[in-house]
Amino acid sequence: MGLISISGQPGCRFEEVARITAHRLAFELVTGSRIAGLIDQEFALTPAIPAMPGKAYADLTASIVARLASRHHLVLCVEGMELLSSQFPGMLRVHIVAPDAVRVGNVMLDQRLERPAAREWLRDLEFRQKTERKQRFRQANVPAHLFDVILNTESLDSEQTAELIVAAARSLGLVERGFLSAEAEALLQFRVRLRLSRHGIVPPDSVTLPRKLFAHPSEEIFANLLDFYRIAWEYEPRSFPIQWDRDGKTAEAFTPDFYLPEVDLYVELTTMKQSLVTKKNRKVKLLRQLYPHINIQVYYQKDFQNLIFKYGLAERLVVKA
Repeated sequence: MGLISISGQPGCRFEEVARITAHRLAFELVTGSRIAGLIDQEFALTPAIPAMPGKAYADLTASIVARLASRHHLVLCVEGMELLSSQFPGMLRVHIVAPDAVRVGNVMLDQRLERPAAREWLRDLEFRQKTERKQRFRQANVPAHLFDVILNTESLDSEQTAELIVAAARSLGLVERGFLSAEAEALLQFRVRLRLSRHGIVPPDSVTLPRKLFAHPSEEIFANLLDFYRIAWEYEPRSFPIQWDRDGKTAEAFTPDFYLPEVDLYVELTTMKQSLVTKKNRKVKLLRQLYPHINIQVYYQKDFQNLIFKYGLAERLVVKA
């Protein structure tokens, strides 16, 4: 996958450099405004979440980038994208800087401002950039070690700067790389969406039936993930008697956590406490003996991620009984 992040100090014209670089390499240019639009299209807002929480921005962006990278080579002109390099190995991370006098001069020309107004405009933009970066990535500064290439544009114009980036990209073989594979995207999307589910972020056309209060946080995470992949579910819809007293009245019953009507599957999530696990396993064993036609799967916390990746992404929860 060919992936280049280009950022810079305000007034360095790094947006122009990104545009030229994308054109010369025939890469897709992805700007901050485009990312914002795609997030609005793909992720739903709810009364509980009227706006996307800043701390979820990195994961929201990673999800969008993964989808785009499966179809295109990308130039990302979006603040903070160098921080996604751990999720996208091989990303070329570029940062553009210039002396203050050069940046003020650029603002004077680009915005048609006098020097005092241009300096004030630049300081305001720097403040907003740091504030936004801190809200989204929990760090206001831009450490140099996060970048592969830092270019000082004091004596370079945008065309020359872009040519240096193009040369670096070609030297690294980014142009010859294939797109992000379907398997790699699925794994990345799973990890990202697991984290997003903790914020209650779900797709716009969720198929969830009316929900109840959950007994454990893991159940809510699981429900959010099912929502995300548009898998219909019901929470504790039915109790199965598994023990009776001498009068034939129910002495003990078992209520699975979830029912997935599309695949006729009951799902039980359990904790790692051995006392609870043993008790639950006994109930499940009785359930299977008494109701052999019931399809039920029990998953432990350590299996939680494997469950969603195996059934929720590649096969849309096609479960083998």
